[in-house]
Amino acid sequence: QVQLVESGGGLVQPGGSLRLSCAASGRIFSIGVMGWYRQAPGKERELVATITRGGNTYYADSVKGRFTISRDNAKNTVYLQMNSLKPEDTAVYYCNGAIITYIGDRPSSYWGQGTQATVSS
Repeated sequence: QVQLVESGGGLVQPGGSLRLSCAASGRIFSIGVMGWYRQAPGKERELVATITRGGNTYYADSVKGRFTISRDNAKNTVYLQMNSLKPEDTAVYYCNGAIITYIGDRPSSYWGQGTQATVSS
């Protein structure tokens, strides 16, 4: 069984920063692409950023230059540093990982439970 657990959400004023973490645990052989998604009230879940095992990154246009995704492969952890936060960044943030649990298997997609980030004055 694999679990992804996010942490680091909270309430911050516009212009402030938050750092999200997501740790994967359980039966893990290897983790491929990891990413962060978010879902605001009344909206669909959207991709925020992804990072490959080798460190190649992708960002949604709405967060480029403000958010930074990184990972620690030894700790099976992915991070999202969010700077210059705006009210429209308010959402539940979910991490996702493409995880291989047994050698030779294809990766499966796993999700965390989500962490709330609220940007408000």
